[in-house]
Amino acid sequence: MKRLLVALPLICFAAIAALTLIQCGAPQPSSPPAPVLSLPRTPDGRANLNGVWQVLNTASWDIQDHSAQLDVPPGQGVVEGDEIPYRPEALAKKQENYKNRRTADPVKARGLLPGVPRVMYLPFPFQMTQTPKYVSIVSEYTRTMRIIYTDGTEHPKGHIDFWMGDSRGRWEGDTLVVDSIHFNDETWFDHAGNFHSDALHLVERFTLAGPDHITYEVVVEDPKVFTKPWKMSMPLYRRKEPNVRILEYEAGGLLDEESDKQLDEKKK
Repeated sequence: MKRLLVALPLICFAAIAALTLIQCGAPQPSSPPAPVLSLPRTPDGRANLNGVWQVLNTASWDIQDHSAQLDVPPGQGVVEGDEIPYRPEALAKKQENYKNRRTADPVKARGLLPGVPRVMYLPFPFQMTQTPKYVSIVSEYTRTMRIIYTDGTEHPKGHIDFWMGDSRGRWEGDTLVVDSIHFNDETWFDHAGNFHSDALHLVERFTLAGPDHITYEVVVEDPKVFTKPWKMSMPLYRRKEPNVRILEYEAGGLLDEESDKQLDEKKK
């Protein structure tokens, strides 16, 4: 009887150990595979960027972190590291622009074309139309248009002063990579006076992150103004309203109308 009582715990321990070994050696059921992201595609298999898109940020007012001011909503910056590597003399120019922003901002004060990349984060929707040879971007603001050629052609020779630059794109998987040069020096990055020269060079990346989101990134290079390249990034959101379309905001005409009204008020 005593031998049986001593043997029982040993038998139980051996059984548990054997069961553990069997379970460890047995193949475990694998976790279900992560769902494959299904992206909308064009007939030629490219990620489909067609649609009306818009940002939900305050970058057009200031691309860096900023607090609320009159007519300026507070916002988080879109600049990587929240620092822009200005040359000392260029930083002084930026500060001057900031002081004069209410009358000098090419967009808000003068109604001019916004340039690139500001057109991408104005508080207005824009429509992207994609073909095998080009991608067009039309903004509601002043009917601003960009044509991004994807047919393998190169930038034209020499320097050309374009408000919106010259853009040439290529596909890297599901990302549209856009190289842009030939800018003038008349546009700003934002209402806070961040600016560039005619040596501006941009490399943008449009990555379709889902059916209704594009991850937008842009690397800025301008050796006349900055000590090194720097980067901005933000999501673009698809507008989902039924029958959504680009309307019309003619900034220059509206500013002229307001100026005429003020002159008429003074005459009364």
